[in-house]
Amino acid sequence: MSTKFIQLESIDILSKIPSYHIILQGFIFLWVAWFISKRRQRENRQQPSEEEVQRKLTEWRPEPLVPQNSKDHPSLTPRSVTSLVGKRVTIDGNNCLNLATHNYLGLVGNNEIQEKAMATIQKYGVGSCGPRGFYGTVDVHLELEERLAKFMNMEEAVVYSYGFSTIASAIPAFCKRKDLVFVDEMVNFSIQKGLDASRSNVKYFKHNDVNDLKNLLLEQEKIDKKNPKKAANTRRFLIVEGIYMNTGCICPLPEFVALCKKYKLRIFIDESISFGTLGIHGRGVTEYFNVPKEDIDMIMASLEWSIGSIGGFCVGSSFVIEHHRLSGLGYCFSASLPPLLTTAAITSLDIMERNLEIFKQLKRNCLSLVDGLNEIEYFDCTSFKESPVKHLYLKEKRNLADEMKILNEISKKCIDSNLAIIMPAYLEAEIKMPRPSLRICVSSTLNQEDIQFTLKTLKNCSAQVLGFYN
Repeated sequence: MSTKFIQLESIDILSKIPSYHIILQGFIFLWVAWFISKRRQRENRQQPSEEEVQRKLTEWRPEPLVPQNSKDHPSLTPRSVTSLVGKRVTIDGNNCLNLATHNYLGLVGNNEIQEKAMATIQKYGVGSCGPRGFYGTVDVHLELEERLAKFMNMEEAVVYSYGFSTIASAIPAFCKRKDLVFVDEMVNFSIQKGLDASRSNVKYFKHNDVNDLKNLLLEQEKIDKKNPKKAANTRRFLIVEGIYMNTGCICPLPEFVALCKKYKLRIFIDESISFGTLGIHGRGVTEYFNVPKEDIDMIMASLEWSIGSIGGFCVGSSFVIEHHRLSGLGYCFSASLPPLLTTAAITSLDIMERNLEIFKQLKRNCLSLVDGLNEIEYFDCTSFKESPVKHLYLKEKRNLADEMKILNEISKKCIDSNLAIIMPAYLEAEIKMPRPSLRICVSSTLNQEDIQFTLKTLKNCSAQVLGFYN
């Protein structure tokens, strides 16, 4: 009786086991058996002979770690600078008039700034040795932030230690996954990297084309009507530059602001070039167009162009800036701006506030130079007349390689003739590769003799190079 009872109980237990357990156990058993058999087959394979190994090693051709470049590649023969970089610069022994660096107000090498920076080293040392939130904040950092906010007529400012990371950190601090960001297709590389880090849904509109942006917004409006719940939870941003690094064109800010109000976009402006160059007081594109600061959500800018220091800053409402201090990765985790460079930036602001003539002189030089450039028959200059950054494109379009070669030779010949003008360098990772050009950076330190020398030298060198290719 006991044996029969046990058998019946076993049958009852088995009947309660789900069938998929049995199937899964069977599959695992078969997989283990197959794995063991395959392993034994590999172990039993005959090892290749020594001759076969040597033959394969002889035939093997590893791929190069880097592509082969021509011997005349610019990276293999870099030019050397052997002087301070100011109004003039020595390149390969040539004492050149410097129109290659972004020293718009001529503050690089200013004696007053150098003296203040050296005094700061005596007091604070060279570096801050820590991020702002971890023993890296010095009183001069707070002073610079207060001065920048006051200068830009904003509530607060936050200072970063590197210009590129300012833009690349500020964007992902606010723009997140599933947010919608409308961006000009010719924005600079730091904005592009910020957008990559944000992982937002990015829509590019044609360069400086208000109508194209409006069309994108209308298309998005139709999409939103299909899913109003999702639309209500989607944040929207517009990111532009005051003056575009890659073209030298000014953004039509009033039209953009009007679209932002209509379609409820937050607007961020990179004013790295327009800050310190546009407006009566040098406050940038907002002052130039007389756009109320409360209509702009955030202004970003570098301290490495007109200010003549290192680093960058963002200004906006107190709410926006406080968010930076917790979410801006370049602010939270980078060592703070060295005190000597912070003092240099403060001194530059002092000079800008007490010498408004410097902005008028820069404007005169920009207008005078662009009038002369338009008379040179070899180039087109589509940059904004008052922009300190001007791009010269060959009037006769050619393929990319030929244009790069011609412009590079013109640049070399200009340097040999004591005029420093260069081609801007771009990475292949750019969203849209700009057309090759010669980039001219105008400074307030130039006089009429310098401008005439620039125009004459550029025209002669271009004629010689293009005469050979034509």
